[in-house]
Amino acid sequence: MILLAIVTTLLLEQVWPLAPRNPVLDALRHWAQAVARNVDAGAPQHAWLAWTLAVLGPTLAVALVHVALTWLAGWPLALLWTIAVLYVSLGFRQFSHHFVAIRDALEVGDEERARQLLARWQQVDESSIARGELVRLVLEHSVLAAHRHVFGVMLWFCLLEVVGLGPAGAVFYRQAGALARDWRASGSSPDAPVSAALADVTQAAWAWIDWLPARCTALALAIVGSFEDAIDAWRRHADRFGNANDGVILAAAAGAVGVRLGAMPARAAPGQPLGEVALGTSPDDALPGEAPSVLHFARVVGLVWRMVALWLLLLALLTVAHVLG
Repeated sequence: MILLAIVTTLLLEQVWPLAPRNPVLDALRHWAQAVARNVDAGAPQHAWLAWTLAVLGPTLAVALVHVALTWLAGWPLALLWTIAVLYVSLGFRQFSHHFVAIRDALEVGDEERARQLLARWQQVDESSIARGELVRLVLEHSVLAAHRHVFGVMLWFCLLEVVGLGPAGAVFYRQAGALARDWRASGSSPDAPVSAALADVTQAAWAWIDWLPARCTALALAIVGSFEDAIDAWRRHADRFGNANDGVILAAAAGAVGVRLGAMPARAAPGQPLGEVALGTSPDDALPGEAPSVLHFARVVGLVWRMVALWLLLLALLTVAHVLG
């Protein structure tokens, strides 16, 4: 059922991609904003309560519907519900349009439009994107987006599917990741400004939730890419990035593809502007590999699709082992 749900969802979203703004994601966003307005009072205990309601509320709702459908209608309706939840939570087409538009602009030499598109994607001021770092930033954000929209969701779905609550795991991961993006600093969300305590709690919870998925993604990158180089970069350079979990992924990706994904400051503040994500002051401060270029876009895309094939192969083997067992 896990393999069938994931394969169906990936095929479905390739044919009918979900719009970036849709009623389901808007409802989750409005729910989080309402919780922040009514619960966030600036104290740590209020921050934890707000985060719990914003994340576990939708998670428990999805879990209850899944259990009810399983008990009352059997696995066919439960499978349809699982596919519906995964369709909203998982998929390349939820971010790939940004990547494709920026890549196309760079391939025709329109760097200014590429900078505008990247700023719109990451919701930052265009002037904060350093010229000359554009290709590197696109590669980094694309790898991280693939992790957060696909591989991290798949892992949490599989983990909770062990106890029969797979769709809840997908919602849990995506909602926690969305809040980590929107609540990364006090006042970072103009629609629902949050306190410093809630921003800190959100980032701490996300670091824990994404710890295992980040390392599974990094290992998969090593397996489908240059294994020795990816593991070496992971071991030696992961701490050069601002976020520990993101650093593991980006260092492994740099080694797997052989591209120099220049180092973020070792302990960058959450929500740091893209313009401050700069190369180090010496060659030793940057990851080894070729300088980023448009040619690396195709390599990264190929790497990501090989990771999808690896995940599906592992799930297929587990499915066969379960059936034979």
